[in-house]
Amino acid sequence: MSPLLSALCLLILHTGVQSFGILPGDSLNHQEITERAILNVTVLVCHDLAAAEGADFSFPPYTAESVAVACGTPKSTKSFRRAITFITLMNVRVDLRHALNASFHFDEEMFDQGRGIITAGLDAVKASNEQERYEAARQKLGEILHPIQDFYSHSDWLELGFKVPNSNLLRSDTSIGNIAEESRPTCRNCDGDDCKNNILEDIIQEKVLTSGYFGVVPGSSTKPPGKCSHGGAVDQTSTIEPKGGINKDTFSASHGHLHTQAANLAIAATSELLQEIRKAAGDRPFLQMLGLTKGSNKDLCFVVDTTNSMSDVIDAVNNVTSFIINSEEGTENEPAAYILVPFNDPDVGPVIRTTDPGIIQAVFESLIIGGGGDEGELSLSGLELALRAAPSNSEIFLFTDAPAKDKGLKNSILTLIERTQTVVNIMISGTTSNNRRRRRAAGQSKNSRITDEDIQLYRELCQASGGQTVEVTKTELPEAASIISDTLNSSVVTLVQAARNPGKEDVFSFIIDESITDLTVHVTGRSVTFILTSPTGESQESTDATGSLITSRRSVGNLQSVKLKKVDGLWEVRMVSTNPYTLKVIGQSPIDFLFDFVKKSQGPFEGYDSVNTRLRAGVNGSLLVSLTGSNTATVTEAVLLGSWSSEEIEGIVEPQGSGSFLVHFSRMPSDEFVVQVKGRDDSFESRASIFFQRVVPTTFKTSDLMITADADSIIVPTAPFEVPFSVMAHSKGGNFTIRATNSRLFDSTFPTSLVLTTGIPVNGTVTLTAPRTTPSGTDVTLNIEAESPDRQDVNYVMLRFTVINPITDFIHPECVLLSRQSNCSQSCHLSEWTINVRVQDGAEGTGVDSVRLRAGNGTLYTNPAANNENITMVFYRSSCCSPDMELQVEDKIGNTGTCSFSFNSNPTNGATSTKATKSTLLCLSMVVFWVYVLT
Repeated sequence: MSPLLSALCLLILHTGVQSFGILPGDSLNHQEITERAILNVTVLVCHDLAAAEGADFSFPPYTAESVAVACGTPKSTKSFRRAITFITLMNVRVDLRHALNASFHFDEEMFDQGRGIITAGLDAVKASNEQERYEAARQKLGEILHPIQDFYSHSDWLELGFKVPNSNLLRSDTSIGNIAEESRPTCRNCDGDDCKNNILEDIIQEKVLTSGYFGVVPGSSTKPPGKCSHGGAVDQTSTIEPKGGINKDTFSASHGHLHTQAANLAIAATSELLQEIRKAAGDRPFLQMLGLTKGSNKDLCFVVDTTNSMSDVIDAVNNVTSFIINSEEGTENEPAAYILVPFNDPDVGPVIRTTDPGIIQAVFESLIIGGGGDEGELSLSGLELALRAAPSNSEIFLFTDAPAKDKGLKNSILTLIERTQTVVNIMISGTTSNNRRRRRAAGQSKNSRITDEDIQLYRELCQASGGQTVEVTKTELPEAASIISDTLNSSVVTLVQAARNPGKEDVFSFIIDESITDLTVHVTGRSVTFILTSPTGESQESTDATGSLITSRRSVGNLQSVKLKKVDGLWEVRMVSTNPYTLKVIGQSPIDFLFDFVKKSQGPFEGYDSVNTRLRAGVNGSLLVSLTGSNTATVTEAVLLGSWSSEEIEGIVEPQGSGSFLVHFSRMPSDEFVVQVKGRDDSFESRASIFFQRVVPTTFKTSDLMITADADSIIVPTAPFEVPFSVMAHSKGGNFTIRATNSRLFDSTFPTSLVLTTGIPVNGTVTLTAPRTTPSGTDVTLNIEAESPDRQDVNYVMLRFTVINPITDFIHPECVLLSRQSNCSQSCHLSEWTINVRVQDGAEGTGVDSVRLRAGNGTLYTNPAANNENITMVFYRSSCCSPDMELQVEDKIGNTGTCSFSFNSNPTNGATSTKATKSTLLCLSMVVFWVYVLT
């Protein structure tokens, strides 16, 4: 599923939905509740980090942009917004994917079932963070935020007089409360439209938990006699006695007089859950889960040909990769991780992933050259491994001198690129006569020269991703790589992207706005020339050294790169070559956009759901856009531009509030296309407003096929995991090829073909089995593809799952004080105190994972016990000027506790979610919430 998802990628367009609303308005909705809680906790984390480092911290206005700046990560604004909107999407889509499943909404007194969804999901989030699989963590986090928020709107928790969140929703080994028995009446009829007092007095007095029943089909209610209903126009049970409802989703709901309190408790409960995740992960990993890092959130991947013919090129490749790594290390563009995938023939891999640039460079230096000897290599297999291993929006460099032997993977690679929006750059060093002689000397056939047809496959893959295919010699590799690496900057935005093959004369226009810096034009192709025209009317040819528009020019192999003089306004590039070429114009700017394709919901509630497959060609479609980098920008135009042609399809833009825009297109293109957005921003002081233009560099396709699939998102090792799917051909039937691939290469079964008749869906099932040894938190992406008999049409659906081992350990480690010594006196700085502590997780525990100093200014030493991972020995030394200390202890599945000591009092053990902690969190959450509202 694409991580570039808009802030309202799931819109429910009528008011009868059975949970907090979706659309902005007077009532608080799931989007606002989720975003406010995330901003609340993020600010608290950044404040605490600043305090620990002795740095100043100013509480910012509560927007993603302002919070990212306050946290010292201004270039993470886009990735922070992307994380928030993705989590929000996963939250609000529960209303469409699980609209009538009472467990997801705490309806029908499904308290244990709803709590089970939350606790299982919380375990999955913690495990995913432990494995640094943050996309999987965000997906599951969004899913469990929906029920925890609905609890306060759908149950009678507020009516029972509770003022703080129910923390037992986060634990599976405690009681949620006194739940009403199935036979016990809980409500009476409302007094007309007045439902304030419809919950029975004995339910209130005995503090009995209940929630409303919900049904949308007349005559099919399963509400027992005397039970409450959810309420509202869509709920058919609300017309059955006792009539009315108890939900607090909006101000106009049955118990709408409690809407504000319910929403505030939902914010506080969401904040509490986020704090639980924070404590398990640690502050920096928690922020990274939310897209906030000092460096880039992208992984930098290298896919390297290690066959014999690369023997005298591999040193140059090593130097190039070292240059790229060293130039980004310690900067705002430093990758989140590095990935290396070697390939030759017949071997591919293994995938090496590390956050240490020194390790990845050491692995490069130890690469063994060998294999090959025939015409092609398994370059696409290596690329596929990298695309599956890296998170979305990463950057890949592939180095080879040979054609792809595995061309049949082309369609699978294109679908992976489309869904992950990862940029692929391919550096080919096999196109000169010297290279041909070198390969013959290495024992390869004299006919093994990489042809233009071979290179065209690489060009199509790069063009689909927004990357470059660069054809160079060994000596030209470093220069070419240094040009391409300029695009790694996290602030890079694309203004124009196009390709023409066969080449033709064409004109491309783009707008330079006030926020743009470092304007650069990249062109690939042999003997390609172009003319630039600035907003002032001045022109300069790409080969002209005397003009003033081009400030610098670099050319290597088939790649040209020119930097332009900064002149705001409408520019024009006139390509005058008939040779094949690609064109890309980029700059740096904080203003950009996220988007996703959406389609109307097929469920009981009218709305729009995000699409994790290709849309149908030739029919209408919709796009949802969210702007980043500015709180005042607005979208004025959205266009689908043909990648290989001049086709343009303009959409109708409808503002949705909160920086989001729904765009309707009368038809979807039949050929490949990119998405272009134009807009206006009134926040710049130098003029009344600026006009901007941006393009998402990924190329998209449509399909005549429809493929759908859905399944629970948690896999248990050794248990067969079934994913049902359905395929339908709209215009032409036949025997369609089915492929199902997963990123972990788990054993799987599926039908390899399905016979389709036009307009009739055919079902299939993919069954996966995770090995027993699969670590909890391992994420798995499953790609199911359907390909037409003539191989001209492919559609896919991509799903993400998390492997979780069943948890039986619910108890956090405890601390046992072994000894304490002190010589404290009035001169505290001249005296000290020490303690020896044994941290133990019990005979049935999963083992002590970490011991951290949560409070105190002394020095902490830890030593895991030999041959017993359930015990860690701790020694602490401190000046008597710091008389107290607190440890945070955590086991290997995330159960977290605290231990407090001082030099003159007894120790205390406790869970991190103590009563004081809950009250403090609620207080902080409410304070920050009102700061947000007043701001």
